[in-house]
Formats: sequence, C-alpha cells, structure tokens
Amino acid sequence: MSSPRKINLHTIARKAMTRYGFQPQFPQFVIREVKELNEGRIIKKVRSNVQDLRSVLWSSIDNADSLDLDQLGYCEGHPHQDITVKIAIADVDAFVPKGSQTDIYASNNGTSVYTGVEIFPMLPERLSTDLSSLKAGADRLAVVVEFTVLKNGDVSREKIYRALVRNKAKLIYEEIGDWLEGKGPRPQTLADIPGLEEQIRLQDEAAQRLLTFRTEKGALEFETIEPKPVMRDDVILDLIIQQKNQARYLIENFMIAANGAMVRFLEKRGSPMIQRIVRTPQNWLRIVDVATSLGEALPPEPDSRALSLFLSRQRRRDPEHFPDLSLTIVKLLGPGEYVMMEPGKAKYGHFGLAVMDYTHSTAPNRRYVDVIIQRLLKAVLDEKPIPYTKRELIEHASWCTDRDKAAKKVERFMRKVEAAILLREHVGKSFDAIVTGASDKGTYVRLLAPPVEGRVVRGEEGMTVGQKVRVRLVYLNEYKGFVDFAREGVPRSTPRLNQKERHMEKYYRRQAGRRRRRY
Repeated sequence: MSSPRKINLHTIARKAMTRYGFQPQFPQFVIREVKELNEGRIIKKVRSNVQDLRSVLWSSIDNADSLDLDQLGYCEGHPHQDITVKIAIADVDAFVPKGSQTDIYASNNGTSVYTGVEIFPMLPERLSTDLSSLKAGADRLAVVVEFTVLKNGDVSREKIYRALVRNKAKLIYEEIGDWLEGKGPRPQTLADIPGLEEQIRLQDEAAQRLLTFRTEKGALEFETIEPKPVMRDDVILDLIIQQKNQARYLIENFMIAANGAMVRFLEKRGSPMIQRIVRTPQNWLRIVDVATSLGEALPPEPDSRALSLFLSRQRRRDPEHFPDLSLTIVKLLGPGEYVMMEPGKAKYGHFGLAVMDYTHSTAPNRRYVDVIIQRLLKAVLDEKPIPYTKRELIEHASWCTDRDKAAKKVERFMRKVEAAILLREHVGKSFDAIVTGASDKGTYVRLLAPPVEGRVVRGEEGMTVGQKVRVRLVYLNEYKGFVDFAREGVPRSTPRLNQKERHMEKYYRRQAGRRRRRY
C-alpha cells in the first residue's frame, strides 16, 4: 500500500493569500529598509519625550508561540478599592514612519493573517518579533493608556502618554487561566518573580469588574468554535479548539477599556479617528425568531441587554449547542467595520460590546488601523497637525475593513483545507455530528470529534439546527477545502434520486473508491 501523497500546505496558504489580494512575501526593498533601522538611535531621538517606566512590574499574557507582543499590563490598588490600570502598547510608529516602504506594504496588506500552518505578518519579523515587540527583558518604546477601575466596574481618570518600558515576564494564556480558575498549579514564573502573583490577581480583579459592568450594560459573550491544527513536521496530527479562559477574558476586557479610553482621549482633543463599529442589527427580527424557537422571547426592537441575558441563559441551559447558537447570532448581527468618525458627530457604537466608544489601537504589530490611531495620538500629544486628511481616513477605514474580511476568508479557507487533510484517510467512515446550519443554501454539520464542519449532500431533508445525527464521509477535496457527508441510514442509491443526484452519487463512489485504492 502506497503512502498518501504529501500536500504542501504552505503553497496552498500562499496561493490563498494571493487569491484574496494579499502580498504574502515582503519585497526586498522592505527587508533592506527594516534591516537598516538603528534601534539605539531611534530610542535616543525620542528619549526626552517619554517617561521611564522600566522599573514597573510589567507583564504580558499571550499564546505560548506568540512573539509579536503588542501590549503589557500593570495594576495598582488604592484606598476605596479603586484600581489603576496601565496598558503599554508597542510603539510601532517609531520604527515605521508614515510613507516609508514598510508603511506602504503594511497598509496594502492591512493585517497579519494566521492560517494555522503559517503566519503572514503585517510587518517584517525584525520589527514584529523584535524591535517593536514588547518581549521580555528588553527596553521598548510604548504608548501607555492609563485608567482607574472603580468598585462598580466603571472607568474614570483616563490619560495617555509615551513611555520606555521593560516586560518582566511573558505569561501563557492556558497556564494563567488554569491557575486563576483553580484548575492548575501556580506557574513557576509567578513564584520566581516577587510580587507577580499578587499583581496578576489584582489585574484579574480589575478585569472582572470591567466585565461585570459591561455585561450589565448589555455586552454580548459568545463562544464560537475555530479549530486550530496541531502540527509536526508540516503534518496535521489533530484539530483542537482554543477554549476561552479567565486569562483571555482578562486581556480582552483590558483591551476593550483601553480602546474606549483612546477614543475619548482623541475626541476631547478634536481629532478625527477611525472607529471599530458593529451597527444595530437589521436582522433583529430573525434573532427574535431564533430565540422564539428556543422557547424565549426578545423585544421587537434591538436590545443588547435582553440579547445578552438570553445568551447567558442559553449558555447555562445548553452548553453543548451554545457555540452553534453563538455563530448564528454573530452572523445575524453582521460584521464589524471601520469608519471615519469626527468629534461631536453622532456615533454608531459597537452593538456587541455595548459601548459607544471603541477603536482598534492595542495591536499595532498586527493591524494597520492601530498604527494610524497611534499616529493620530502622537500628533495630539506633540500638538502637531493631524497627519491624515478626513478623506484619507475614510479611504483607510474602507480598505482596512476589506482587508479584515479578506483575512477571515483566508483563515476560514485554510481551516477547511486542514480539516480535509486530517480526514483524507477516513472517506467512507461514519461519525457523530451536530447540525450547525439548515437553509436553502445548504445543510451543514460539525463532527463531535474531530471538530470538522462539512456539507450534507445526501439525506439532509428534515434536518434541523442543533439536531444530533450520524453521518458518513463521502467526499473531500484537500485543495479546495471540500468536506461532504451523507446522512447515515440513507440508501446509497434509491429510485427517487433525480438525474443530478444519481450523477453525484456515482461521482462520490468513484472518488471514495479511488482513494481506497490509492491508500
């Protein structure tokens, strides 16, 4: 028996990047420009305008394999139970001047793209994983967003300034999350660095307050399934689901608060900006129908608090199906987008986060909008003219929205490819699954293990979302990311099949037969 042919996932990923309008490789003139950067000279140039906060017990929490560290956190407790939060954000603009070759490349791609098999960074690695990464033990330029979290979770006393910082510890989401939730031991790093354990506890307390306050205002909490491949020597061994935990919520709530503070800071100083919005959903009545089908009632007009309470009840009542409900609601809410906003004008707000002030400013190594916001902020701090016209901000907002959507398409496509490759030796086998979609556009299921989603091409009649079914894998195409199933118990051929269905039946049989012979 011959071994399966090896598929070059990197080639597929690069072709997908090109297909959706990205430039997957850095031009040589960009590499040369970044190589010529003099870190010491750049820091010395701005040293007199920044605060020296290197002695602060800064730390980062990120994925174990992340090297492009965008932010650090630190908290101070006060009387009356107030907590001051400081978020240090990597100063990317210091190394990527507006109009430079690196800036032009970054603006064209607009974002880093994470395909599972390969990361396509927005900035060359000498920047994103070194000079502009807040990596442990290195002196780094940063923008600091500072705010006070009150006992009830509201925020006050916001200010923003530039600083020189040093990350004292790179912490890992899973380790810190398990420890905070009482599911795992104290990470050794917390024991090795005096005061760090108490610091993370205080950060968690501040984040919990922020989350409680936003939830009471109607913030929506979702749980969607996005499998991540487990790789070894470019071979996919498994797909795992990245679970949200207390550490991820900690960072998420800090970033939401910091982004809100950034909007308010710029607005008070009369600066236009780009905001990240999710409009009030036009498909609200369809969301109401979803709730009705689950025995719940939502008001006839959009109400984020009512939707938040509904989602919380459903999470407790039916955790197994909650990811699929989350995905349905996310689709009905509509996508996020970037828009140019002028001070004093009516705001759209972010329906899902239940906030009116929101932008993207905390990940400048990974998103171009964040770099633009950083330049606007520096202009305000230095009392210089805004470096963008309103028309430029409108064009950048539209383009970055497009690139954000395109990046998601690349990432979804690669998840499908990875799933097809993982299942390539299992054509003809049966699996337990749950129905995740049933409409005129098709019926889809997700396998319980591994967490692969595919289309039901035979026997889908009468299937409903949330229903548990048994399906058989009948066809897949690794290069296109096709994974097709037939419902178990449906005859392979019946007199009622029309001509098109008979043709499909024969096609799937031939494909499965060829694969069995090949392997």
